[in-house]
Amino acid sequence: MAAYKGVKGIVSYDAMETIRNTNEWLGATARAIGSSPAFALIPHPMFKLMAAWGRVTERSFSRMVIKPDWNIPPIVSEDGQDHIVYVEHELTRPFGDLVHFRVARREPMPRKVLLVAPMSGHYATLLRTTVTSLLPDCEVYVTDWHNARHIPVSAGSFDIEDYTQYLVDFIRHLGPDTNVIAVCQPAPLALAATAILAAEEPAAQPRSLILIGGPIDPDAAATEVTDFGNRMTMGELDFLLIQQVGFKYRGAGRMVYPGLAQLASFIAMNADTHANAFVNKIYAEARGEASEGDKHNTFYDEYLAVMDMTAEFYLSTVERIFKGLEIAQNRFTVKGKPVDLTKIRDVAIMTVEGANDDISAPGQCVAALKLCSGVPEARKQEHLEPGAGHYGIFAGKSWRLNIRPLVLDFIDEQLATPTAPARRRRSTTPVDCGRGSSNDADGMIAV
Repeated sequence: MAAYKGVKGIVSYDAMETIRNTNEWLGATARAIGSSPAFALIPHPMFKLMAAWGRVTERSFSRMVIKPDWNIPPIVSEDGQDHIVYVEHELTRPFGDLVHFRVARREPMPRKVLLVAPMSGHYATLLRTTVTSLLPDCEVYVTDWHNARHIPVSAGSFDIEDYTQYLVDFIRHLGPDTNVIAVCQPAPLALAATAILAAEEPAAQPRSLILIGGPIDPDAAATEVTDFGNRMTMGELDFLLIQQVGFKYRGAGRMVYPGLAQLASFIAMNADTHANAFVNKIYAEARGEASEGDKHNTFYDEYLAVMDMTAEFYLSTVERIFKGLEIAQNRFTVKGKPVDLTKIRDVAIMTVEGANDDISAPGQCVAALKLCSGVPEARKQEHLEPGAGHYGIFAGKSWRLNIRPLVLDFIDEQLATPTAPARRRRSTTPVDCGRGSSNDADGMIAV
């Protein structure tokens, strides 16, 4: 049975890649035929539409197997000079690296930030705009997770306990003056990593912990994500979603939750929105109004670039975080040792939620404040962003205009150095908003 499942998994995995590759080829063929000089003098819009459909289709399906570059623009200093940003690997591990964005010819900033990127189907470059917005004011580090299909089976397994231990090691390496910002999926594991350091190595704890749209308590507010997790048994998830990497990649034989499967579920959640976006893009291409760097290409070049997760990470996340509620009920363990969230006493904690978040709905993330009963109330802060969807609370207009200044204010309050610039504190009173559409149209990305 195990051998049969392995063969079936490889066949399924290679079948998805074949479908992707075929669609890329069809797009290239349509583009070539529709753009042929032989049809240039025929005044029929069919050929322009064919070429436009081909360009959009070829680009879309080719992006699915390419890891995007960071492409961080130079940082302009107060004296008007451009400072080049270099992406450097601070620590290298089999399943993920600690990346530092070094700004050339600039002294280290007093605000040191570790952005914990989600491992949920997209690369860490999903946080590119978040990194870019923080770099002028912070020394920024990011967890850069690897695509499981490129990791040999000999590297071993990687589940949520291993993920948590990576975070412990990264925070310990950066030192106690670190401010951790965890975006969505890693929020509960960043909380657990902080608790481990609080109990075992208090001197290595981060200075502050900012949790953005994370499922600390998935039962606090139902979403399609939580409903799906509750409807499906672990056996069904294993059988239907887990596949074995095909022979094309270094990770051949590794059991994974494919990025293409995750992408299909992402698109299904907002199918009408995505369909309209692609129809509009094809017509814009046919009219000659599209450009290389337009909003559609900028968004979908990142959105369609997906990565595989190890099967054990995906399944343990569903079973222990969503079904078992181990973080929500303070019952999480790592390597057999209990992780007690009440041990966190010296770390300031802030939660950020979007009123229109349909991935981690309001109430799920703010649950962290109650769980961390050892932290004084004066060092806790919550913010509910009106009108913001899931993507908007860390990378959209809501992040840039409202949330980012609040996060910097919160970090500054924890800084012990007198060099930190004084910032005017803004109101963070939660606002009761409906679950309508996001005002920044960024809720399409699910992490």
